[in-house]
Amino acid sequence: MTANQNHLTTSWGAPVGDNQNSMTAGRRGPTLIQDVHLLEKLAHFNRERVPERVVHAKGAGAHGYFEVTNDVSKYTKANFLSEVGKRTPMFIRFSTVAGELGSADTVRDPRGFAVKFYTEEGNYDLVGNNTPVFFIRDAIKFPDFIHTQKRHPQTHLKNPNAVWDFWSLSPESLHQVTILMSDRGIPATYRHMHGFGSHTFKWVNAEGEAVWVKYHFKTDQGIKNLDVDLAAKLAGENPDYHTEDLFNAIEAGDFPSWTLYVQIMPLEDADTYRFDPFDVTKVWSQKDYPLIEVGRMTLNRNPENYFAEVEQATFSPGNFVPGIEASPDKMLQGRLFAYADAHRYRVGVNHNQLPINRPQCPVHNNQRDGFMRADGNGGSGMYYEPNSFGGPTEAPQHRTTPFEVSGEANAVAYDHDDHYTQAGDLYRLMSEDERARLVRNIVNAMKPVEKDEIKLRQIGHFYKADPEYGQRIAEGLGLSVPQGV
Repeated sequence: MTANQNHLTTSWGAPVGDNQNSMTAGRRGPTLIQDVHLLEKLAHFNRERVPERVVHAKGAGAHGYFEVTNDVSKYTKANFLSEVGKRTPMFIRFSTVAGELGSADTVRDPRGFAVKFYTEEGNYDLVGNNTPVFFIRDAIKFPDFIHTQKRHPQTHLKNPNAVWDFWSLSPESLHQVTILMSDRGIPATYRHMHGFGSHTFKWVNAEGEAVWVKYHFKTDQGIKNLDVDLAAKLAGENPDYHTEDLFNAIEAGDFPSWTLYVQIMPLEDADTYRFDPFDVTKVWSQKDYPLIEVGRMTLNRNPENYFAEVEQATFSPGNFVPGIEASPDKMLQGRLFAYADAHRYRVGVNHNQLPINRPQCPVHNNQRDGFMRADGNGGSGMYYEPNSFGGPTEAPQHRTTPFEVSGEANAVAYDHDDHYTQAGDLYRLMSEDERARLVRNIVNAMKPVEKDEIKLRQIGHFYKADPEYGQRIAEGLGLSVPQGV
């Protein structure tokens, strides 16, 4: 039988049976490495641009420190969070997501918020955004999503048809789309926005007791956003506006800071909470899980060399320290592989030997050779484990804590498909002026879309979140809300 020539295939020509859901152990995961389609998709995606970052190419960074202000040792054994007053050096990189290295800072886009803590137990990277949610919840969809944000392969122009077609066919994006198109879509500066770990992570204390955790960095400067017309003006007159603002503020001694809070969820609540706590398109209600203060991050030193420190900085959400572990979040599970793999390609297999990435604690491993090895390559020391010659050995006390998985290995979606409640709640929280600006931004962004089919499908999502929301978008586009939504 001849295969359908329009079937999606792998690079070796085999048909792809599921391009929406990664393969997991049971419905909740974790993701299986046997999902070779997912691995190929992510690995190829990481190599699509040379040499700048595929995403988050344009950014700015700064050095600083993190100081613990509240005892959280009952939740985590992480050494850098172990006592009030403890300070840990850190580096942060802020960025836009979709634009190239020379793009404007003031575009409507999420902002990357990547923090590297140089702890006594190794580097801990918290790689998040300035939003608590994301557009998709399964890493298998990430390359497709980012392609829609990039340039059309023929015209080399941004393509609103692709953007809204993908979003309208991926209703889980609605919450993040609402945030992006709101006032928060264009921060006034990097200093005047919050940061979030976005994903759910696991904290483990010294007794081996675990909880689920979400991170919230609240700006101490207060939230400020840019008017859309002023943002467009600045994009033309000073495309490096946010980069310049951060550098000048620190240079003048006006050190920006953020207070870190966490939400803590008992492990057993994950089975009963009204939203799947591992779905990165959803938030946890702060009424259910109140914010707990952890500490304060202060930025007090600019890089000496942009390329050496900002451009060559590498972050991976898989860089954990004892007391902090992954959750079954499907988007996080994919990022655990993809980010480190991207750095091995973009900067080199020995990227962690560069000064900006080098841990400030002893490193003992059996990795040898590779391009641009910058240290003694392990000298004459032991290069395998286990061994009988006194080489470094594993530390069983730091084994990852187990969590139960069940079910069959299969490519399945999340159990919960309520993509509308939280987006509608966010819309209803806005003032009338905020709603009007949100509607205007969405209407202006959707006007260039050529197919009414795409517009109507997206209007249906807005309407399901809140009838007024959908009706106002429809009126702005000169369309009617589709019947039956």
